[in-house]
Amino acid sequence: AGITGTDVSKGASDMILTDDNFTTIVHAIEEGRNIYNNIKKSVIFLLSCNLGEVIAIFFSVLFYWPVPLMATQLLWINLITDTLPAIALGVDPGDKDVMKKKPRNPKEGFFAKGAGFRAVLGGTLIGALTLAAFYFGLRGYGYSLNSKTIPEEVLTYARTMAFVVLAGSQLFFSLAMRHPTKSIFQIGLFSNKFLIVAIIILFMLQLMVISVPFLASAFKVQMLSAADWGLVVLFSLVPLILKELSKLFMREENEAS
Repeated sequence: AGITGTDVSKGASDMILTDDNFTTIVHAIEEGRNIYNNIKKSVIFLLSCNLGEVIAIFFSVLFYWPVPLMATQLLWINLITDTLPAIALGVDPGDKDVMKKKPRNPKEGFFAKGAGFRAVLGGTLIGALTLAAFYFGLRGYGYSLNSKTIPEEVLTYARTMAFVVLAGSQLFFSLAMRHPTKSIFQIGLFSNKFLIVAIIILFMLQLMVISVPFLASAFKVQMLSAADWGLVVLFSLVPLILKELSKLFMREENEAS
């Protein structure tokens, strides 16, 4: 019903146009689709991050390996590193092509069309990279995951590697989560300024945690060398790179079909 409609027609209507302009319906649908997509991105991102943490801890307990992350480190990741990117994804600029897609089935599940699989895959990758960083940290001092006695300073170093890789991989992964098929360069690397600012702030906070003595002591971490940072950045970029490659294959398949 339009604004000029009778009270009876307005009461019986599911939608009332306050400006008698039917293009408002189109804009409302577009806005609704983008809001739904943003909520989905945030949820999938958070599930992937939390699953990665669970996998890292679960397998270390399962195989009697040293725990790769301390409780304070996990708390930091959950409260700080996960939260800001998820909020930024929730206010991601709308997709210009969202109206070209078919209407979503109202009965369609939240994790339909591979969304649940992507969350599991992303979480598995993040968890595996965290354990790999922990392993390389131990190997740097000649120890392995199955070593019986590992000095505390070696564990601190290895856990620092795992801690920073976990945080870094999640931050880079958030960039890839902005669209299921479009590259970050297609949608604009800096088009979501909130996400870019969040990533920069969190990287600075992460650096501060391992650099400031009293914070490093509280979180049981230590400073890393330039070579360590090179490995950390390499590991952290893996989720972003693999996600972007998967998008490339998906676009090629869509074009072929």
